[in-house]
Amino acid sequence: MSAPATTAGAAPRTGPRPAPWTRHARRTAAALAALALWQLLAQFRVHLWLRFSQFPTVTETAREFARRLGTGAYWQDVSESLTRIVGGFALAAVLGVAVGTALARSALAFDLLGPLLEVLRPIPAIALVPVAILLFPSNEQGIVFITFAAAFFPVTVSTRHAVRALTPVWEEAVRTMGAGRWRVLWSVVLPGALPGILGGLSVGVGVSWICVISAEMISGEYGVGYRTWQDYTVLDYPGVFVGMATIGLLGRLTSTGVELLGRRLTRWLPRTADGPGPPAGGRVRWPRTRAVPGGSS
Repeated sequence: MSAPATTAGAAPRTGPRPAPWTRHARRTAAALAALALWQLLAQFRVHLWLRFSQFPTVTETAREFARRLGTGAYWQDVSESLTRIVGGFALAAVLGVAVGTALARSALAFDLLGPLLEVLRPIPAIALVPVAILLFPSNEQGIVFITFAAAFFPVTVSTRHAVRALTPVWEEAVRTMGAGRWRVLWSVVLPGALPGILGGLSVGVGVSWICVISAEMISGEYGVGYRTWQDYTVLDYPGVFVGMATIGLLGRLTSTGVELLGRRLTRWLPRTADGPGPPAGGRVRWPRTRAVPGGSS
C-alpha cells in the first residue's frame, strides 16, 4: 500500500509536536549557553583566531546596562530612535502598500514608476545620507527619510508580488455580484495579499533599524546609534555592548508589534505552526462582503 500523499501546502509531519514548555525550555537553554560561552571567552581573554581579549564580560555589560537604565540620557536616546523608526516606518508602510498595489494593478503606474523604482531599489538606504543632508534642513528629518527609504522598497516589492499572485477567480466572483473597482480592492485584493504584505513589513522594520542606527552614527545628535558610536570612540566597550543589546531589544519589540498586528489583521485565516496560511486543500474562507447594487464602487 502506498503512503498517503502529503496535503498540498502543508509541511510533512515527521513526529509529534513538542509541548510549548519544551520549546520555551530549549530557547532559554540556548540563550543561557550563549551567554555562558561569552562570559568564559571574555573572562579568560581567549586569543586564538578570534580575539576576545578586549571583550567586556557578561557581568560587566549587565552592570553597565543596569546603571544606564537609571539615567535620563539612556531613555532620551531610546525615545529618539523609536520616534524616528515609527515615523519613517509608518510612512513607508502606507506609501509602500499603495505604490506596490498600483504597480501590480495598473499598467500606467508600472510604466511611469516601475523603471525609476527599479533603478533606485538597489541603492542602499545608508548611501542616501549625503542626499538627505542636502535635501533636508535638519538632521532629524534626514534620519527619518533614511528610515523611510530603508523600509519602502521591501514593502513595495512584497506588496506588488503578493497582489500579482492572487488568483483572478476571486476577483471575478466578486465582480459577478456587482462590486466595483474599489470594493474589489478592499474586499479581495488587499485581504488576499495581506500575508505577503505583512512579510514585507516584517523585513522592512528590520532593515529600518539597521539604517536608522547607521544614520545616527553618521549624522545624529541623539539616539542609540549615536550613543553607541560615542562609547566606541572613548573605548567604553561595556557601553558599546549595552548599545548593541538595546538595539536588539528594540528591534525585537518592533518586530513583535508588526507580528501581533499581522495576526490580528489575519485572524480570519487558518493557522499553521509558523503563522497564517491556507488550510488543507488550498481553500480560504474570505470575509463576507456585500454586493453593491449597480456595480458602483
